[in-house]
Parts: sequence; structure tokens; C-alpha cells
Amino acid sequence: MAREHIILECTEARKEGKSPSRYMSTKNKKLQQGRIEKKKYNSSLRRHTLHREKK
Repeated sequence: MAREHIILECTEARKEGKSPSRYMSTKNKKLQQGRIEKKKYNSSLRRHTLHREKK
């Protein structure tokens, strides 16, 4: 299968001492070899922040 499940974790929450938000997503391994970065909503910070793929 070409798609794999990944976890996206907030990058800004730990710097501010809050719990990071996490999202589940999928990516196509053939087209996206690097780590994914997306802007998602973090409810503890109450704003959209950068979320990176967690290994």
C-alpha cells in the first residue's frame, strides 16, 4: 500500500509549556518522502499553529 498513517504534533505548544495537540493523517509514501508540515488548530493555544509529522 502506498499510503501510511502519520501523527502530526504541534511545534509551538511545548515552548509555551502547554500540552501539544495531535492529529492523525495519511500521506502517500511515493510522492512525499520528507516529513509533512501543516497548519492546524491547537485548542490549548486557541490559534492555528504549525504541526509536523512525528516519527
